[in-house]
Amino acid sequence: MTRNPHVRPTLLRRFIDSEASGGIVLMAAAALALIVANSALAPTYFAALKAYVGPLSVSHWINDALMAVFFLLVGLEIKREIVDGQLSTWSRRILPGLCAAGGMAVPALIFAGLNWNNGEVIRGWAIPTATDIAFALGVLSLFGNRVPASMKVFLTALAIIDDLGAVLIIAVFYTGNLDLAALGGAAAVLVALLALNRLGVRALWPYLGLGAVLWLLVLLSGVHATVAGVALALTIPLGRPAPGGREPAATSPLHTLEHALIKVVPFFIIPVFGFANAGVSFAGFDLGAFTDPLTLGVAGGLVVGKVIGVYGTAMATVKLGFADGPTNAAPLHVLGVSLLCGIGFTMSLFIGLLAFPDSPALQDGVKIGILLGSFVSAVLGTLVLLMSPRPGGTAARAF
Repeated sequence: MTRNPHVRPTLLRRFIDSEASGGIVLMAAAALALIVANSALAPTYFAALKAYVGPLSVSHWINDALMAVFFLLVGLEIKREIVDGQLSTWSRRILPGLCAAGGMAVPALIFAGLNWNNGEVIRGWAIPTATDIAFALGVLSLFGNRVPASMKVFLTALAIIDDLGAVLIIAVFYTGNLDLAALGGAAAVLVALLALNRLGVRALWPYLGLGAVLWLLVLLSGVHATVAGVALALTIPLGRPAPGGREPAATSPLHTLEHALIKVVPFFIIPVFGFANAGVSFAGFDLGAFTDPLTLGVAGGLVVGKVIGVYGTAMATVKLGFADGPTNAAPLHVLGVSLLCGIGFTMSLFIGLLAFPDSPALQDGVKIGILLGSFVSAVLGTLVLLMSPRPGGTAARAF
């Protein structure tokens, strides 16, 4: 339905359409989880997450099923950007791609350096490698035109590549014992989905129906079920050859599905995930938790590792002439955005759950590190961006 341009949007509509709103809702859900987990409602909260609904607990339905839809949207965004968007050419991929790689490698090394002698904890090396695109873009959007538009493009491209890296890490390093029969069935369903694409099938329902079967088989196979969401996304048609060229993206099945999910994921799925997984009970908590190598590894990886990996790689790549810097951006703009990359909430929490599925104590340490690291990264990134020159000035062209 077309919106009447003469009707002023309501406050709720303006909030929903705001780029910052997804991050705000997620932040509120996380804060509410912390409050509930440390209130008289805590026993009910934790018991409800462990309660079974059918074959899975509530927690597993959220983390394995709802998050598969989140990964479906991530996969759709990755495919769209690679085929027709900000990552469609190698020249556009070089700078964010190298920065994403640096921003994943350095945090992992920091975590590993602090926990190398603990065989159980070292499994969490990938926790600080992730960037929460909703949170980071939400904070960046609060600055409006104080930050050049090229920095939003840079952060979006970097976060999308970062998400792709996280998906690969989950598939390779956090896969349990494989059920070859289920894995073979999943492969057969994936071949069928690719055949639908090649045959030019435009209706979404066959893809979604087979996608549900794919999710079940991947769940049974030992590979984490959310990988099915990305695999399904890559088979959804983006366009079709036509006499006039590729059909407009706005009418493609991929765009239609992405449009259907673009509000559901940030305003329902991600807040539910945040509420279910951010709750940490501080009963018996002491300040020594902040000096635990696990917590320090996560927080240090996000705060220090991300800025060294992203900013250091960006400066080296541009200085060596491998790629051009973002248009009208000063070094402070890039430094501020690099700090925002340390907001690793959603994906970091998710990897933490996979790394320590049977250890609530380690999960709590991970959550404290993520909350601390993400908060410090957001504050420092905000302060740096407030000190940055406005786009268009001489200083803003110094990168």
